[in-house]
Amino acid sequence: MDLYEHQARELFAEHGIVVPRAEVTDSPKQAREIARGLGGRVVVKAQVKTGGRGKAGGVKIAADPAAAELTARQILGMDIKGHTVGTVMLAQPVDIAEEFYVSYVLDRAAGRFLAIASAEGGMDIEEVAATRPEAVARVPVDPAEGVTSATASRIAEAAGLPPQTVDVLVRLWDVLVREDALLVEVNPLVRTRDGRIMALDGKVTLDGNAVFRQARWGADDAEHDDPLEAAAAAKGLNYVKLDGEVGIIGNGAGLVMSTLDVVAGCGARPANFLDIGGGASAQIMADGLSVILSDPSVKSVFVNVFGGITACDAVADGIVRALDTVRLTKPLVVRLDGNNAARGRAILDEHRHPLVEQVSTMDGAASRAARLATTP
Repeated sequence: MDLYEHQARELFAEHGIVVPRAEVTDSPKQAREIARGLGGRVVVKAQVKTGGRGKAGGVKIAADPAAAELTARQILGMDIKGHTVGTVMLAQPVDIAEEFYVSYVLDRAAGRFLAIASAEGGMDIEEVAATRPEAVARVPVDPAEGVTSATASRIAEAAGLPPQTVDVLVRLWDVLVREDALLVEVNPLVRTRDGRIMALDGKVTLDGNAVFRQARWGADDAEHDDPLEAAAAAKGLNYVKLDGEVGIIGNGAGLVMSTLDVVAGCGARPANFLDIGGGASAQIMADGLSVILSDPSVKSVFVNVFGGITACDAVADGIVRALDTVRLTKPLVVRLDGNNAARGRAILDEHRHPLVEQVSTMDGAASRAARLATTP
């Protein structure tokens, strides 16, 4: 569960990390009053759960309260990567001397956390990481040991951060552990001209399995989540939006993950993760196809099913029935294998939908779906 920037900053402040004064509003008129209370000149920042706000025009300086009202009016309602801006945060500007990047992220493959830090933080940190990876330090963190002052000193030294950041690194680890977070990121962490270390922005992702312990961050803003993920959640689907063009449906998380890799290996990008689990009723298939086909970036759909407890003929029947209620507008590639696969293929053959084709192997089906999605 991702938090908004203002929620992340709230957590930082609770753990003793210095942040600039700020307030949140959904009203342009109230933005004027907030700016007046913060001294007049403010930074107006869109509150959405996605990156790239600055480049999208969602972060602007307002010189005075009147400008703050106008700027808030311009930003509220903006669409930033599919997220509608419902609130803005107004923060006191800071006289910055240096910008840094620091984060802790769960490294699932290694069974530990990873500290990532750089002395070159700010909007272009992604470019720094891509073009000069040596400027970004990656330090493994043993979950049992955590981040002590000694560990934080090693992280700061590896990244070229000043000694004043050591205390912040320790406190950020406390945020991660005590708040059940999978990711804690500050970009930028800055040193002001008067020597203070402050977190100007924050990103925190909480472990969804610990929601019962983090009830205060509950379902207060479903309308501002990714609209496709929100629609899928409302239908009870295990769906994650990705930045690709091949829609993916599979039964079982392991099979779906393998499908994503195979599609990527064929030169296309998966548009989503969608696991229909052990059941593939007509309603589940209809709901899944409806969500995937509503993604404008999807150019083809790949249904990859290995029949087990749920037989392939039941899956095929679900697809056929789903196509009676969902208008198929993109080519659909189906691979069925396992229990009752032959009968399932026959059901789809009998239906003869012009946009549905079958491929017998996973690699072949992935290649076909990738080709359909990437060929003009």
